[in-house]
Amino acid sequence: MGIKRGVFVILGLLMMANLAMAADGDDEKILTKTVKGKKLCTQGWECRVWSTYCCNETISKIFQVYQFEDLFSKRNTPVAKAVGFWDYQSFIIATTLFQHLGFGTTGGKLMQMKEIAAFLGHVGAKTSCGYGVATGGPLAWGLCYNREMSPMQSYCDDYYKLTYPCSPGADYYGRGALPIYWNYNYGAAGDALKVNLLEHPEYIEQNATLAFQAAIWRWMTPIKKSQPSAHDVFVGNWKPTKNDTLSKRTPGFGATMNLLYGDSICGKGDIDEMNVIISHYQYYLDLLGVSREQAGPHEMLTCAEQEPFNPPTPAVPAQSSS
Repeated sequence: MGIKRGVFVILGLLMMANLAMAADGDDEKILTKTVKGKKLCTQGWECRVWSTYCCNETISKIFQVYQFEDLFSKRNTPVAKAVGFWDYQSFIIATTLFQHLGFGTTGGKLMQMKEIAAFLGHVGAKTSCGYGVATGGPLAWGLCYNREMSPMQSYCDDYYKLTYPCSPGADYYGRGALPIYWNYNYGAAGDALKVNLLEHPEYIEQNATLAFQAAIWRWMTPIKKSQPSAHDVFVGNWKPTKNDTLSKRTPGFGATMNLLYGDSICGKGDIDEMNVIISHYQYYLDLLGVSREQAGPHEMLTCAEQEPFNPPTPAVPAQSSS
């Protein structure tokens, strides 16, 4: 319990300090310098690492509390399963680990808003308890959950016992804004965020800032070093190879689904699970005043015909002993 309490005390102090600096106007200060002909900036408490991205507007300046409330208007209704857990401040503080890397700060304001809508579109779809006749419509119920409600297994894979061994008593079921499953994914996220999620996966469902951080880390991090991240394919940092083109993988929102979910959604035609994610993205664009037409043509939105970046490894047939 001591370790867990210490983690949350530190996170709480960081949140209070950051918000206090914002209230003092520190978030308005943009410092600039030029290094090897490149302009670098820092910008208050949100973008503290020297970066070209910190020269753009920070997320809290273009995406405000009322907009977060519009996107997730039903998250605190009595029937929701994570009432009081998710909030705007937790999201903004989580982004401060990634804004200097380009999350929500790449390009001009239009691309910034589109990336926020795209990321949160995934989040909304994956944490929704909306249904066809739900009050407010099925797209208004994002952030209804912060954990898998009826896990059927502990999600412990002993293949990773040397790198990410399962901790006794720990269950690695889905938790978070982009739900994390399996011991190796908790281990990798914990390494990146410097939090012991392998021994304490429950931290994700106990702290909204950490839950958002893990989700943004997943958005920003390639599964393999030779591959782009979901962020890269969305903001235009990725140029498809000839093999990508032959596999019908193109930059845009569709490729983010390919990287995040692979063949569980992509390459299966026009399936409902894929279309629900697209619908959340388009709905959020409309609510943010960007307009869904800015999402681009259908081939950028869908992954229906895309081959997965990471196809499943075929099972090796057992060798005969004869």
